[in-house]
Amino acid sequence: MNTSTSKPAWLENAVFYEIYPQSFFDSNGDGIGDLPGIIAKLDYVKSLGCNAIWLNPCFVSPFYDAGYDVADYYKIAPRYGTNEDARRLFEEAHRRGMRVLLDLVVGHTSIEHPWFKESCKAERNEYTDWYIWNDDPWRWDEPGFHVVHGYADRHGNPLTNFFYSQPALNFGFAHPDPRKPWQQPVTAPGPQRVRQEVKNIMRFWLEMGADGFRVDMAGSLVKNDPGQVETARFWRWIHDWLSAEFPEAAMVSEWSNPEVAIGLGGYHMDFLLHFASRGYTSLMRKQYAKGRPGGDPYGFAFFDKSGHGNIMEFLDEYLYHYNKIAGKGYIAIPTGNHDINPRIAINRDWDDLEVIYLFLMTMPGTPYIYYGDEIGMQTLNLPSKEGGYERTGSRTPMQWSDEANAGFSTAPREHLYLPVDERPGRPTVAAQENDPNSLLNRVRRLIALRQSHPALQASGAFEVVYAEAGKLPFVYQRKQGDETVLVAINPAAYSVEVNLDGKRFSQVVKELYGAKNALTREGDGWILHLPPVSGIAYQIA
Repeated sequence: MNTSTSKPAWLENAVFYEIYPQSFFDSNGDGIGDLPGIIAKLDYVKSLGCNAIWLNPCFVSPFYDAGYDVADYYKIAPRYGTNEDARRLFEEAHRRGMRVLLDLVVGHTSIEHPWFKESCKAERNEYTDWYIWNDDPWRWDEPGFHVVHGYADRHGNPLTNFFYSQPALNFGFAHPDPRKPWQQPVTAPGPQRVRQEVKNIMRFWLEMGADGFRVDMAGSLVKNDPGQVETARFWRWIHDWLSAEFPEAAMVSEWSNPEVAIGLGGYHMDFLLHFASRGYTSLMRKQYAKGRPGGDPYGFAFFDKSGHGNIMEFLDEYLYHYNKIAGKGYIAIPTGNHDINPRIAINRDWDDLEVIYLFLMTMPGTPYIYYGDEIGMQTLNLPSKEGGYERTGSRTPMQWSDEANAGFSTAPREHLYLPVDERPGRPTVAAQENDPNSLLNRVRRLIALRQSHPALQASGAFEVVYAEAGKLPFVYQRKQGDETVLVAINPAAYSVEVNLDGKRFSQVVKELYGAKNALTREGDGWILHLPPVSGIAYQIA
């Protein structure tokens, strides 16, 4: 398998903003966000310094899983607008020097998709083998798979990827069980037609103006696939096609395994995420992760004022992946996303969050800001909406102002997609816009810092200067060409100090961000002193 990866040049300085369309801005007063609403707020997104958008699913859907159950890949859901609105969004974003990635869900569809309805029929037809069905409706268990029983007239049960309403598309089995003839190889006609259709869908939106895709559950396609080698082979085929026909189109995976997604699959970028990454969880949400990978009811996140966190929980995992994919693609570390509860602002003040953003904007790869995290939106305790369950409280409407419905919508409160945060002192864009010390403007300054220094952008070299388990600060440097930037992070509510080797750099060229005079010469070395909850970025030589 070819493992070289060409990357769109624009990813080098990309800073992404994730928009959950239901909750961003309602342009027509029906209580739900829409594409014209996003267009109306593009200047705001650009004002942050973000030059790329990841748009959560906006295709036709019954919304049993908030759009991650697609019923028509070629049409925008009416509640969000039209295909023409999507085209206009791409055009308006491009006019501002911004890119837009669509969320692509191809491991499964909705049960309402016409393909699946045809596949449910007892008589064979074009779509019979587009989904995975066993051959016995009385078999109640298929080890390793989720099965829905008695759903259709067809003699068998469909396999699902997640909810019952998300039947798995048939990309084949890497190692079919010869005792189960319904397990088709990847070379079978059904899986081959599905694979071609994925390419057709992508071509449709790329030709309309989309700049690429974030792919949901990217590793879920081929079944019985040890090491996900065959799934990666499929995505490598997609990568090679894109490189030839759409070389500036970006592919970002929800895989949380960069070694496979990027190294084998040819993705340009992969996330570190809560569901598969102990390291990511240990950074900001360890105390909330009980029962999940990385959960430790007695532990502390690294970004915790107690100072009891352990950066090595993150760094050991991160460096493994970073070294595996060096030069091939990028690791994305998001502030959060629509699947993560709680938001990063929970139990943190603006100083805490500023240090987190300093870290995110000076690490290699590509930062992602989940809408509202730049103003410190909180998580609400809400009943489930559209399959959100505990995630629902992190999907509430964007808080634009202190007007009715936080400026999100003119609809009556009871018609809103989700309730807005009505608590006194809730953060809003309007309240923070003209306050130079607000979180919003601190985030803007940190994005500007990243964008103005090549060493801090995606492919700048990364080297750990000081990191010890259970100790602070965390110190690293980034380098690109002749520029080297030293970054130091102290999330604790007390001052920290460490001696640095004087051979590493001879002088401070410029203090770029954070505490002044944090570095002082002592003999042949340096003493780094950081005040409580602080960080620095210094250009060195």
